[in-house]
Amino acid sequence: MTTKMQSVTLHDAETRLAQLVEQAACGEAFILSKAGRPMVKVIPFDTTIGNARQFGFMAGEISVPEDFDRMGSSEIAALFV
Repeated sequence: MTTKMQSVTLHDAETRLAQLVEQAACGEAFILSKAGRPMVKVIPFDTTIGNARQFGFMAGEISVPEDFDRMGSSEIAALFV
């Protein structure tokens, strides 16, 4: 079941901006409209964007043994006997 997103006129948004921002920050997105036409969708800011770890962030800080792909192979093979 989907719920219809709230549509707010620019005039209403001017008078209720603080309340609408708080609403959006809590996950309740809404649409700003002008003259009955949807203009923008206001959604909460995703603070995780740009904070994700990138590959290679630990370059030079760890080392992988040469036999990494064979480590424990005899123990694993014994499980299938």
